[in-house]
Amino acid sequence: MKLLRFGERGREKPGILDAQGRIRDLSSVVADIGGEVLGVKGLDRLRGLDLGGLPLVEGEPRLGAPVGLVPKFLGIGLNYRDHAEETGMPIPEAPIVFMKATSCISGPDDPILAPKGWERMDFEVELAVVIGTLAKQVAEEGARSHVAGYAICNDISERSLQVGGPGEWLKAKSYDSFGPLGPYLVTSDEVPDPQKLDLALALNGTRMQTGSTSTMIFNVAHLVSYISRFMTLMPGDVITTGTPPGVGMARKPRVFLKPGDELALTVSGLGEQHQTVVAEG
Repeated sequence: MKLLRFGERGREKPGILDAQGRIRDLSSVVADIGGEVLGVKGLDRLRGLDLGGLPLVEGEPRLGAPVGLVPKFLGIGLNYRDHAEETGMPIPEAPIVFMKATSCISGPDDPILAPKGWERMDFEVELAVVIGTLAKQVAEEGARSHVAGYAICNDISERSLQVGGPGEWLKAKSYDSFGPLGPYLVTSDEVPDPQKLDLALALNGTRMQTGSTSTMIFNVAHLVSYISRFMTLMPGDVITTGTPPGVGMARKPRVFLKPGDELALTVSGLGEQHQTVVAEG
């Protein structure tokens, strides 16, 4: 299934794509995409629906993030061997886990805000994992059974805050609009192997990032198991799993985002994102 949320910011409704790729309104079935809806019983209920009997959404509404309630937004640093190498950093011996504020989450095609004085904004196409059932100290074997599905994430970062100075990743990655998610939550049954997905990002029509989840240092099952040793993962938690090479800060010369730039992101089977950078203030 491809689950989504559509409508004005803060007033999104739950939806699902039918076999023809049209949006069907799920408002009469569930209040939102989150919580128990992401569990095994909740997803099985949605799979059993006659989508033809649900209202058809006309036009091309704005899409919000596909998960309505995200208790935790977690990121993984340097999780692609070729990305770690391009940054000159050592290969991690264990996952580097950081937080992004949930207030930075935005829709897949919403604008990316560029605050005044932030001049080293960077892009990162990533595979995001959405937790479906509570996971606490789970073994790697079977860890993926706790995953509801997957989505695209653009892990936007202000590098001047991340490296140099205090070097605080949370501040560098949490500004409003720095976490586009979607367009869909693609359920796990439609992603039989999350380690066989291609990722790509283009800036103003020029390909910047090309990669495959097969080159992850720590795979999805390992990440879910590892993180669950330190905190309980809840339904709706999002883990964005790292980025392949080609980020702006590693290029010579460096390439950072500026107002007017246009980004296009894809991950195999998960749809596309399109964002424009706009000046704020």
